[in-house]
Amino acid sequence: MLRCVGAILARGILSGFLLASAASPALACACGCSVFDVGTSSLLPTGPGGTLFLEYDLLDQTKNWSGDSSAPKANNDDKRIRSNFYLAGAQYMFNESWGAMAEIPVTERFQASTDDGPLETSSHTSLGDIRLMGVYSGFSPDMSSGIVFGVKLPTGDHSFKGFDTDVEIGSGSTDVILGFYDSGTLDATGDFLWYAQALWQHHIATRDSYVPGPELNGAVGVSYNDWSVGGVGVAPVVQMLVSNRRHDGGAEGDPGNTGYTRALASAGVALATQNWKLYGDVEVPVWQHVTGNQLIAPVALKLIVSRGF
Repeated sequence: MLRCVGAILARGILSGFLLASAASPALACACGCSVFDVGTSSLLPTGPGGTLFLEYDLLDQTKNWSGDSSAPKANNDDKRIRSNFYLAGAQYMFNESWGAMAEIPVTERFQASTDDGPLETSSHTSLGDIRLMGVYSGFSPDMSSGIVFGVKLPTGDHSFKGFDTDVEIGSGSTDVILGFYDSGTLDATGDFLWYAQALWQHHIATRDSYVPGPELNGAVGVSYNDWSVGGVGVAPVVQMLVSNRRHDGGAEGDPGNTGYTRALASAGVALATQNWKLYGDVEVPVWQHVTGNQLIAPVALKLIVSRGF
Protein backbone atom coordinates (compact mmCIF):
# COMPACT_ATOMS: atom_id res chain seq x y z
CA MET A 1 0.00 0.00 0.00
CA LEU A 2 1.39 3.39 -0.95
CA ARG A 3 2.31 5.01 2.37
CA CYS A 4 -1.29 5.49 3.57
CA VAL A 5 -4.64 6.13 2.00
CA GLY A 6 -4.55 9.80 2.98
CA ALA A 7 -1.28 10.24 1.18
CA ILE A 8 -2.81 8.51 -1.80
CA LEU A 9 -5.62 11.03 -1.68
CA ALA A 10 -3.26 13.98 -1.59
CA ARG A 11 -0.93 12.72 -4.26
CA GLY A 12 -3.77 11.19 -6.21
CA ILE A 13 -5.01 14.60 -7.33
CA LEU A 14 -3.20 14.04 -10.57
CA SER A 15 -5.61 11.24 -11.32
CA GLY A 16 -8.29 13.88 -11.75
CA PHE A 17 -6.30 15.03 -14.75
CA LEU A 18 -5.52 11.52 -15.87
CA LEU A 19 -9.11 10.35 -15.61
CA ALA A 20 -11.54 11.52 -17.96
CA SER A 21 -14.50 10.78 -18.02
CA ALA A 22 -15.06 11.05 -19.25
CA ALA A 23 -16.75 13.67 -19.30
CA SER A 24 -16.58 12.98 -18.76
CA PRO A 25 -15.70 13.04 -17.75
CA ALA A 26 -13.77 14.67 -20.88
CA LEU A 27 -16.70 13.75 -23.05
CA ALA A 28 -18.67 16.10 -25.28
CA CYS A 29 -21.34 17.33 -22.91
CA ALA A 30 -21.97 21.04 -22.51
CA CYS A 31 -24.48 20.07 -19.87
CA GLY A 32 -21.79 19.36 -17.32
CA CYS A 33 -20.08 15.98 -17.41
CA SER A 34 -16.58 17.48 -17.21
CA VAL A 35 -17.04 17.88 -13.48
CA PHE A 36 -15.53 14.37 -13.32
CA ASP A 37 -12.23 15.61 -14.74
CA VAL A 38 -11.01 16.94 -11.39
CA GLY A 39 -11.37 15.95 -7.76
CA THR A 40 -10.48 12.29 -8.18
CA SER A 41 -8.07 11.16 -5.48
CA SER A 42 -6.97 7.58 -5.91
CA LEU A 43 -4.61 6.71 -8.76
CA LEU A 44 -1.14 8.28 -8.80
CA PRO A 45 1.66 5.95 -7.57
CA THR A 46 4.53 7.36 -5.55
CA GLY A 47 7.18 5.71 -7.69
CA PRO A 48 7.78 3.81 -10.92
CA GLY A 49 5.12 1.29 -11.89
CA GLY A 50 1.67 1.02 -13.37
CA THR A 51 -2.00 1.15 -12.47
CA LEU A 52 -5.06 -0.36 -14.11
CA PHE A 53 -8.41 1.17 -13.25
CA LEU A 54 -12.13 1.14 -13.93
CA GLU A 55 -14.37 4.14 -13.28
CA TYR A 56 -18.14 4.64 -13.19
CA ASP A 57 -19.82 8.07 -13.11
CA LEU A 58 -23.50 8.99 -13.00
CA LEU A 59 -25.05 12.29 -14.05
CA ASP A 60 -28.87 12.55 -14.09
CA GLN A 61 -29.92 16.01 -15.29
CA THR A 62 -33.57 16.66 -14.48
CA LYS A 63 -33.89 20.29 -13.35
CA ASN A 64 -34.04 23.29 -15.66
CA TRP A 65 -31.78 26.18 -14.70
CA SER A 66 -31.29 29.68 -16.14
CA GLY A 67 -28.84 32.27 -14.92
CA ASP A 68 -28.38 31.83 -11.17
CA SER A 69 -31.63 30.02 -10.35
CA SER A 70 -34.10 27.34 -11.34
CA ALA A 71 -36.44 28.07 -14.24
CA PRO A 72 -39.76 26.64 -15.51
CA LYS A 73 -39.47 23.29 -17.26
CA ALA A 74 -41.48 24.71 -20.16
CA ASN A 75 -38.57 27.00 -21.04
CA ASN A 76 -36.36 24.06 -22.02
CA ASP A 77 -37.15 21.49 -24.72
CA ASP A 78 -34.85 19.03 -22.95
CA LYS A 79 -36.63 17.34 -20.04
CA ARG A 80 -34.06 14.79 -18.89
CA ILE A 81 -30.52 13.70 -19.76
CA ARG A 82 -29.21 10.67 -17.90
CA SER A 83 -25.62 9.55 -18.51
CA ASN A 84 -23.79 6.47 -17.29
CA PHE A 85 -20.05 6.84 -17.90
CA TYR A 86 -17.79 3.78 -17.97
CA LEU A 87 -14.04 4.20 -18.24
CA ALA A 88 -11.18 1.73 -18.54
CA GLY A 89 -7.65 3.04 -18.29
CA ALA A 90 -4.01 2.33 -17.62
CA GLN A 91 -1.18 4.57 -16.49
CA TYR A 92 2.51 3.85 -16.12
CA MET A 93 5.23 5.87 -14.39
CA PHE A 94 8.55 5.13 -16.05
CA ASN A 95 10.40 6.82 -13.16
CA GLU A 96 9.76 9.45 -10.48
CA SER A 97 9.51 12.20 -13.12
CA TRP A 98 7.77 10.91 -16.24
CA GLY A 99 4.65 8.90 -16.92
CA ALA A 100 2.03 8.16 -19.56
CA MET A 101 -1.61 7.19 -19.54
CA ALA A 102 -4.42 6.11 -21.87
CA GLU A 103 -8.13 5.87 -21.17
CA ILE A 104 -11.05 4.48 -23.13
CA PRO A 105 -14.54 5.74 -22.19
CA VAL A 106 -17.93 4.31 -23.08
CA THR A 107 -21.10 6.31 -22.42
CA GLU A 108 -24.69 5.15 -22.10
CA ARG A 109 -27.00 8.15 -22.51
CA PHE A 110 -30.77 8.73 -22.39
CA GLN A 111 -32.44 11.97 -23.48
CA ALA A 112 -36.09 13.02 -23.26
CA SER A 113 -36.93 16.09 -25.33
CA THR A 114 -39.80 18.00 -26.95
CA ASP A 115 -37.72 19.54 -29.75
CA ASP A 116 -40.27 18.46 -32.39
CA GLY A 117 -43.43 18.91 -30.32
CA PRO A 118 -44.48 15.75 -28.41
CA LEU A 119 -42.12 14.19 -25.91
CA GLU A 120 -39.59 11.92 -27.59
CA THR A 121 -36.90 9.78 -26.02
CA SER A 122 -33.56 8.61 -27.40
CA SER A 123 -31.00 6.19 -25.98
CA HIS A 124 -27.52 5.55 -27.27
CA THR A 125 -24.39 3.75 -26.08
CA SER A 126 -21.08 4.41 -27.78
CA LEU A 127 -17.34 4.69 -27.45
CA GLY A 128 -16.38 8.14 -26.20
CA ASP A 129 -13.41 10.39 -26.91
CA ILE A 130 -10.16 8.62 -26.04
CA ARG A 131 -7.49 10.53 -24.11
CA LEU A 132 -3.74 10.13 -24.29
CA MET A 133 -1.85 11.89 -21.50
CA GLY A 134 1.64 12.54 -20.26
CA VAL A 135 2.77 13.67 -16.82
CA TYR A 136 5.86 15.34 -15.42
CA SER A 137 6.14 14.97 -11.65
CA GLY A 138 9.81 15.76 -11.16
CA PHE A 139 9.44 19.12 -9.42
CA SER A 140 9.84 17.48 -5.99
CA PRO A 141 11.28 14.15 -4.76
CA ASP A 142 7.95 13.00 -3.35
CA MET A 143 6.04 13.65 -6.63
CA SER A 144 3.67 16.00 -4.79
CA SER A 145 3.48 18.54 -7.62
CA GLY A 146 3.58 18.39 -11.38
CA ILE A 147 1.99 19.13 -14.72
CA VAL A 148 -0.07 17.05 -17.13
CA PHE A 149 -0.49 17.44 -20.85
CA GLY A 150 -2.14 15.53 -23.63
CA VAL A 151 -4.78 15.28 -26.29
CA LYS A 152 -8.42 14.22 -26.57
CA LEU A 153 -9.09 12.35 -29.80
CA PRO A 154 -12.34 12.58 -31.84
CA THR A 155 -13.18 8.89 -31.45
CA GLY A 156 -16.62 9.28 -29.89
CA ASP A 157 -19.85 9.15 -31.87
CA HIS A 158 -20.87 12.76 -32.62
CA SER A 159 -23.59 12.15 -35.22
CA PHE A 160 -26.37 10.24 -33.42
CA LYS A 161 -29.60 11.67 -34.82
CA GLY A 162 -31.49 11.48 -31.53
CA PHE A 163 -29.16 13.89 -29.65
CA ASP A 164 -28.42 17.60 -29.83
CA THR A 165 -24.83 18.52 -30.72
CA ASP A 166 -23.92 19.45 -27.13
CA VAL A 167 -25.33 16.13 -25.86
CA GLU A 168 -23.58 13.86 -28.35
CA ILE A 169 -21.29 11.28 -26.77
CA GLY A 170 -18.34 12.56 -28.81
CA SER A 171 -17.59 16.19 -29.66
CA GLY A 172 -16.01 15.50 -33.06
CA SER A 173 -13.11 17.71 -32.02
CA THR A 174 -9.45 17.17 -31.24
CA ASP A 175 -8.57 18.98 -28.02
CA VAL A 176 -5.37 19.89 -26.22
CA ILE A 177 -5.22 19.32 -22.45
CA LEU A 178 -3.01 21.09 -19.92
CA GLY A 179 -3.10 21.04 -16.14
CA PHE A 180 -1.17 21.23 -12.86
CA TYR A 181 -1.44 19.84 -9.35
CA ASP A 182 0.11 20.44 -5.93
CA SER A 183 -0.31 18.93 -2.46
CA GLY A 184 1.10 19.00 1.04
CA THR A 185 0.44 18.46 4.76
CA LEU A 186 -1.56 20.70 7.10
CA ASP A 187 -0.12 19.45 10.40
CA ALA A 188 3.20 18.19 11.78
CA THR A 189 2.05 14.55 11.97
CA GLY A 190 0.83 14.45 8.37
CA ASP A 191 -2.66 13.30 9.35
CA PHE A 192 -4.33 16.09 7.38
CA LEU A 193 -3.34 16.62 3.78
CA TRP A 194 -4.40 19.23 1.23
CA TYR A 195 -4.38 19.26 -2.54
CA ALA A 196 -5.20 21.61 -5.40
CA GLN A 197 -5.50 20.99 -9.09
CA ALA A 198 -6.69 22.58 -12.33
CA LEU A 199 -7.28 21.28 -15.85
CA TRP A 200 -7.79 23.28 -19.05
CA GLN A 201 -9.11 21.82 -22.31
CA HIS A 202 -9.41 23.61 -25.68
CA HIS A 203 -10.19 22.42 -29.20
CA ILE A 204 -7.49 22.59 -31.87
CA ALA A 205 -9.51 20.99 -34.69
CA THR A 206 -13.30 20.67 -35.18
CA ARG A 207 -15.69 19.18 -37.72
CA ASP A 208 -19.28 19.35 -38.96
CA SER A 209 -19.69 23.05 -38.06
CA TYR A 210 -19.70 22.39 -34.31
CA VAL A 211 -17.17 24.07 -31.99
CA PRO A 212 -17.31 22.90 -28.34
CA GLY A 213 -16.62 25.56 -25.74
CA PRO A 214 -13.23 25.51 -23.97
CA GLU A 215 -13.28 24.43 -20.33
CA LEU A 216 -11.41 25.09 -17.10
CA ASN A 217 -12.01 22.85 -14.08
CA GLY A 218 -10.37 23.02 -10.66
CA ALA A 219 -10.54 21.43 -7.21
CA VAL A 220 -9.17 21.98 -3.71
CA GLY A 221 -9.55 19.39 -0.98
CA VAL A 222 -8.49 18.08 2.42
CA SER A 223 -8.18 14.45 3.52
CA TYR A 224 -7.62 12.71 6.85
CA ASN A 225 -5.28 9.70 6.78
CA ASP A 226 -5.13 8.18 10.27
CA TRP A 227 -7.95 5.61 10.13
CA SER A 228 -7.91 1.90 9.36
CA VAL A 229 -10.36 -0.97 9.80
CA GLY A 230 -9.15 -4.56 9.75
CA GLY A 231 -6.00 -3.70 7.86
CA VAL A 232 -7.84 -1.54 5.32
CA GLY A 233 -6.90 2.12 5.22
CA VAL A 234 -9.87 4.49 5.31
CA ALA A 235 -9.42 8.13 4.31
CA PRO A 236 -12.35 10.58 4.17
CA VAL A 237 -11.97 13.59 1.90
CA VAL A 238 -13.89 16.84 1.43
CA GLN A 239 -13.38 19.15 -1.50
CA MET A 240 -14.69 22.09 -3.48
CA LEU A 241 -14.82 21.95 -7.25
CA VAL A 242 -15.20 24.85 -9.68
CA SER A 243 -15.97 24.68 -13.39
CA ASN A 244 -16.13 27.20 -16.21
CA ARG A 245 -17.16 26.35 -19.75
CA ARG A 246 -17.52 28.90 -22.51
CA HIS A 247 -20.46 28.67 -24.89
CA ASP A 248 -20.36 26.49 -27.99
CA GLY A 249 -19.86 27.93 -31.46
CA GLY A 250 -20.18 27.07 -35.11
CA ALA A 251 -23.30 26.82 -37.25
CA GLU A 252 -24.40 23.67 -35.38
CA GLY A 253 -23.65 25.05 -31.93
CA ASP A 254 -26.13 26.70 -29.57
CA PRO A 255 -24.29 29.63 -27.95
CA GLY A 256 -27.48 30.94 -26.36
CA ASN A 257 -27.97 27.79 -24.25
CA THR A 258 -24.43 26.54 -23.56
CA GLY A 259 -21.72 27.67 -21.18
CA TYR A 260 -21.70 27.86 -17.41
CA THR A 261 -19.77 28.68 -14.23
CA ARG A 262 -20.40 26.69 -11.06
CA ALA A 263 -19.11 25.48 -7.71
CA LEU A 264 -19.74 22.08 -6.13
CA ALA A 265 -19.11 20.57 -2.70
CA SER A 266 -17.95 16.96 -2.52
CA ALA A 267 -17.57 14.32 0.16
CA GLY A 268 -15.79 11.05 -0.53
CA VAL A 269 -13.81 8.19 0.92
CA ALA A 270 -10.87 6.06 -0.24
CA LEU A 271 -10.18 2.50 0.86
CA ALA A 272 -6.80 0.86 0.26
CA THR A 273 -5.18 -2.48 0.99
CA GLN A 274 -1.99 -3.79 -0.59
CA ASN A 275 -2.23 -2.92 -4.31
CA TRP A 276 -5.99 -2.38 -4.44
CA LYS A 277 -7.82 0.94 -4.02
CA LEU A 278 -11.49 1.86 -4.02
CA TYR A 279 -12.64 5.48 -4.21
CA GLY A 280 -16.11 7.03 -4.26
CA ASP A 281 -17.60 10.48 -3.82
CA VAL A 282 -20.81 12.48 -4.07
CA GLU A 283 -20.78 15.96 -5.62
CA VAL A 284 -23.53 18.53 -5.01
CA PRO A 285 -23.79 21.99 -6.64
CA VAL A 286 -23.76 24.92 -4.22
CA TRP A 287 -23.81 27.72 -6.83
CA GLN A 288 -24.10 27.84 -10.59
CA HIS A 289 -24.70 30.31 -13.38
CA VAL A 290 -25.71 29.00 -16.79
CA THR A 291 -26.32 30.71 -20.13
CA GLY A 292 -29.89 30.41 -21.38
CA ASN A 293 -31.75 27.31 -20.21
CA GLN A 294 -29.88 24.13 -19.33
CA LEU A 295 -30.64 20.96 -17.41
CA ILE A 296 -28.64 20.45 -14.23
CA ALA A 297 -28.14 17.42 -12.02
CA PRO A 298 -28.88 17.75 -8.28
CA VAL A 299 -26.07 15.29 -7.53
CA ALA A 300 -23.20 13.54 -9.33
CA LEU A 301 -21.70 10.19 -8.31
CA LYS A 302 -18.26 8.69 -8.91
CA LEU A 303 -16.74 5.26 -8.19
CA ILE A 304 -13.23 4.03 -9.08
CA VAL A 305 -11.47 0.73 -8.47
CA SER A 306 -7.79 0.38 -9.30
CA ARG A 307 -4.87 -1.99 -8.90
CA GLY A 308 -1.20 -1.12 -8.94
CA PHE A 309 1.52 -3.33 -10.37
